[in-house]
Amino acid sequence: MNAGTQYPLLTQIESPADLRNLPASDLEALAAELRQYLIETVSQMGGHFAAGLGTVELTVALHYVFETPHDRLVWDVGHQAYPHKVLTGRRDRLQTIKCKDGLAPFPTRSESAFDTFGVGHSSTSISAALGMALAASRRGEERRVVAVIGDGAMSAGMAFEALNHAGSLDVNMLVVLNDNDMSISENVGAFSNYFARVLSGKLYATLREGSKKVLKRMPTVWELARRSEEHMKGMVLPGTIFEELGFNYIGPIDGHDVGALVATLKNLRDLKGPQFLHVITRKGKGYAPAEADPIKWHGPGPFDPKSGVIFKEKTSGPSYSQVFGNWMCDMAELDPSVVAITPAMREGSGLVEYSKRFPDRYFDVAIAEQHAVTLAAGMACDGLKPVVAIYSTFLQRAYDQLIHDVALQNLPVTFAVDRAGLVGGDGATHQGSYDLSYLRCIPNLTIMAPADENECRQMLYTATQLGAPAAVRYPRGQGSGAAIESDMQMLAVGKSQLRREGRSGLAIFAVGAMVPMCEQVAIALDATLVNLRFIKPLDEELILRVAATHRAIVTVEENVVAGGAGSAIAEVLAAHGVALPLMHLGIPDRFIEHGSRQDCLAAAGLDLGSIESSITRWWRVPARAAGL
Repeated sequence: MNAGTQYPLLTQIESPADLRNLPASDLEALAAELRQYLIETVSQMGGHFAAGLGTVELTVALHYVFETPHDRLVWDVGHQAYPHKVLTGRRDRLQTIKCKDGLAPFPTRSESAFDTFGVGHSSTSISAALGMALAASRRGEERRVVAVIGDGAMSAGMAFEALNHAGSLDVNMLVVLNDNDMSISENVGAFSNYFARVLSGKLYATLREGSKKVLKRMPTVWELARRSEEHMKGMVLPGTIFEELGFNYIGPIDGHDVGALVATLKNLRDLKGPQFLHVITRKGKGYAPAEADPIKWHGPGPFDPKSGVIFKEKTSGPSYSQVFGNWMCDMAELDPSVVAITPAMREGSGLVEYSKRFPDRYFDVAIAEQHAVTLAAGMACDGLKPVVAIYSTFLQRAYDQLIHDVALQNLPVTFAVDRAGLVGGDGATHQGSYDLSYLRCIPNLTIMAPADENECRQMLYTATQLGAPAAVRYPRGQGSGAAIESDMQMLAVGKSQLRREGRSGLAIFAVGAMVPMCEQVAIALDATLVNLRFIKPLDEELILRVAATHRAIVTVEENVVAGGAGSAIAEVLAAHGVALPLMHLGIPDRFIEHGSRQDCLAAAGLDLGSIESSITRWWRVPARAAGL
């Protein structure tokens, strides 16, 4: 069966303009085709899945009602944007998503005019949409701006900051809350859809605004009417808070009723001022396994669409996240003052088992990285030992709190910095490229990077014993397969590990996940190899000793070169007046796009072949100068 036969409506859609040429009666059938296309396509290559299935009808309705891309549509995070990509001319390339040179995993401005704002982190959509609405107003342009944000992303403070600002302005924008954290029954759904259409209709809007003008001349009566309307809405709607922020709240509405969505959105499109539409959807809608377990099906690998079996990659040992999760459980058994904090990343950070065994010592703060860090600071003030499990890319969002609330007060907070370095398919927004650079300049903070799984366990233990701020940064995926010791021992702070002494006159200082690869290079070149271990404080004694006995030094790290560990070593040598050839290998001064982790390492020149080639070519120059 060819695609045209299997998807007779979907194959007609090369852009939303084609979608808007369809009769409204075809939209439900189109949504069914789109959902089936997503199931069949994502099953072949994996990717973000359950969230997109939940927004099929909403995506169809938004592009049907609004004149995109002239009207701006801003998605939050972008996990749910696969249907959007399909309807905006990228259907035949969807199977390339997350692959090298394929579609980006999230909406990306350089990829399509329909991707009005680049996303990947949460809770940015309302701010960005408001900026676009203000720009349109300033330029005298007639366009509508729509932000689509999930209930999870709404938990971040930035979303409410934007709502608070938008509600005070006379701007034409719509915020759509995609709420998939609750179900909606058929009866409640029908009533809610009817009520939403009434409240968004022109008659209601005219009466509402007209009555305000009259009643405001009679202050006592106006206050009574205002409060009566609020209480009436509050009895049947969960939207009073958004009304208080200055929005006209509509909903909740069934997000899988495409007819009701279209009717309501058409009404809202013509209303002036900030509007808020509350839509109830179900993650994984239309695919039973994903409906039953949307967390498991958030971003699966390839799977059998008929049986629902996800094909597992063969692994030889635990991932670093699992090493961390096991350590947390063991540490909690040893020390009752240890608690775990995560900004909505329980599964990814390896904390599922811990959350079950120690529920009273586990704190998921939702998508609120800033709060997570200051919460940890408050706990540390009164005797707890908080461990903040956070991805490198998300720790960036709490930088001020890290400096002011933790480091400045020298509080014993441990940061388990997961996904440090290049992460692969999630691309530029999720690469952990910068943490060594942005952490290294902070006083009072100890920074460690393990070369293997056992070293990770020992470093995490060391961090909790310092009585001061500490960060342990480790990569995504598995390590070298090192045996993990059950005992935990504190490492000598600020001491590196001399792994190999060579005779060629070349020394390599490697950081974290780069150590195993550099070990192979060191053997091939008969070079000395140092596992740096501590990026701060540095092992200055060993650095100076190696510099005094070698003709050249290479530093290798999975972090940007600018301001990273190599820069730190160069600073030590300069401070002591030591001059010898130095080469720094790390992530170059550009954003590394999506692909497999190996693709990303190769793009950065940090795969084994690139490292060996770069060092070999460079080493010939100082070696010749020395007469070798």
